[in-house]
Amino acid sequence: MPGISNKAIQMPSSPIRKLVPYAETAINQGKKVFFLNIGQPDIETPKNVLDKISNHNLKVIEYSHSAGFESYRKGLAKYYNGVGVDVNHEQILVTTGGSEALQFAFMSCFDEGDEVIIPEPFYANYNSFSIGAGVKIVPVTSKIENGFALPSIEEFEKRISLRTKGILICNPGNPTGYLYTKEELEKLRDLVIKYDLYLFADEVYREFCYDGKEHFSIMNLEGLTQHAIMIDSVSKRYSMCGARIGALVTRNKYVLETVLKFAQARLSPPTLGQIAGEEALNTPDSYFDEVIAEYVERRNVLVDALNSIPGVYCPKPSGAFYVIAELPVDDAEKFCEWILEHFDHNGKTVMMAPASGFYSMPDAGANQVRLAYVLEKNQLIEAVECLAKALEKYPEAMEESAKIPTL
Repeated sequence: MPGISNKAIQMPSSPIRKLVPYAETAINQGKKVFFLNIGQPDIETPKNVLDKISNHNLKVIEYSHSAGFESYRKGLAKYYNGVGVDVNHEQILVTTGGSEALQFAFMSCFDEGDEVIIPEPFYANYNSFSIGAGVKIVPVTSKIENGFALPSIEEFEKRISLRTKGILICNPGNPTGYLYTKEELEKLRDLVIKYDLYLFADEVYREFCYDGKEHFSIMNLEGLTQHAIMIDSVSKRYSMCGARIGALVTRNKYVLETVLKFAQARLSPPTLGQIAGEEALNTPDSYFDEVIAEYVERRNVLVDALNSIPGVYCPKPSGAFYVIAELPVDDAEKFCEWILEHFDHNGKTVMMAPASGFYSMPDAGANQVRLAYVLEKNQLIEAVECLAKALEKYPEAMEESAKIPTL
């Protein structure tokens, strides 16, 4: 029988989705599952976007330009200018989600075997994108004890080799919710200039910053005209995950010209998604005021409830809508399977993402989980109540399991 590729063998299962069969079994058993494993908000998509999709006047759903509709790119440039990022539409390329933007960036900027340094824990699919592009991830580990702040520049510098071509950050962070300060970003700026590297920033959670803190884009760091590549998406900003529209933004014209070749090879980004994305730019500011206020309340409810459980520690993030919590278990993945397969509290249980899948270092994050506060507050309270009850029962369940002889 013909074999499969080495890349396919290396491709990891998603820690966000790999437990879906366990959740499906729980549902088939009649349990209610609180899905805190995936960043799919229950926040409604802006009404003006839904109205536009329902009332478009297309007779044919045609290809768009490979770089995306010019009108949409001009609208995006106006949006970026409005948040202090000075770019024009020719420095923006529309992609099929932020995922494709990062894939195109990797394929354009790296050769097979080149290295990218990423603070971990990081968005798990960065592993998949790097494998697809033949790039090696070199992790630098951030710590839960200081809320996953940027590791020291000395730690980054230790990992730079002749194959290092770039550094990738997510700001605010998925899965940590950490919001990098301007000072931290300036340190990274100095490092990439010193070693002539690319600095990639996944900024899809830009709007979601809390406690009076503000997002600072790498596009506003002086001296990075040729180095900075920003990744963006409509998925989280407008609760439009299924639209599959993202963007790659850079002032480096050679990178843009190269990315366009990959974009031409996949023909064009989704036409209907771009129509939705362009209309989303007309979303009133009041939408974000309400959404941000809601996320702050959800964050506070979730973090406070988690930290009230004996043995659980969860830092309070300043952005995005994720937290990483440390649990009093040895193997969080095993616990996440067990809570779905063998546990319920009043007919309810919880689906979480084992945090080990967000690390590259072996055994890192083994007792941590990522939770997304994408459900309304009462459901979050119930979910944490289930988690607390499960943690009470888990040691006894493991003890009983150990007594069962194996065949």
